[in-house]
Amino acid sequence: MTASQSAGRPRDEIASRALKDAALELVRAEGYKAVSIRAIVEAARVSRQTLYNRWQGKAELVLDAMFEEAAQSTPFPGSDPEIPMRDQLERFLGAVFEHMARDGDIIRSLIAAAQEDVGFREAFHTRFVHPRERIVTELLEVAQSRDELPADRDVAMLSTFVHGAFWYRLLTGQPLDETFAREIADSVFAV
Repeated sequence: MTASQSAGRPRDEIASRALKDAALELVRAEGYKAVSIRAIVEAARVSRQTLYNRWQGKAELVLDAMFEEAAQSTPFPGSDPEIPMRDQLERFLGAVFEHMARDGDIIRSLIAAAQEDVGFREAFHTRFVHPRERIVTELLEVAQSRDELPADRDVAMLSTFVHGAFWYRLLTGQPLDETFAREIADSVFAV
């Protein structure tokens, strides 16, 4: 690697961070639809081409920024053998719901964008929806291996029910809170 190549790499990371931060700040303040690519690149102080070198457009940029932030603030369940999996599910859902309470409007806008753009729909599912589905399914598999959940329960279907419940509430504007997280965990682990 030449000196010029290594010098360029930090700038790429700085530009990417600036774009993600600007996108989230603007979208949270003004709403997804009201924010243009132009506004984002001006706030980030980079060129439009810099954005398009990394993302296909606004939806992918906002998705990546949200995914990165959510990954940092949401605890990964299943790692503590001392905590019952039912409690870990409730904690995980509580953290997810906290994120959705703050950014529910943005997530609803991304869902709408995914309906209009097949390529983005695939990216949204692959990078945002599927990882969360996998976390819940794995948590339930661990619960079965610990005999905290009956072996005859279909964990993939339970995971679908969990996600269906919160996506429905998100899309219909109903509360996503600690109480709902507890109710879901109680229902999943009810014998």
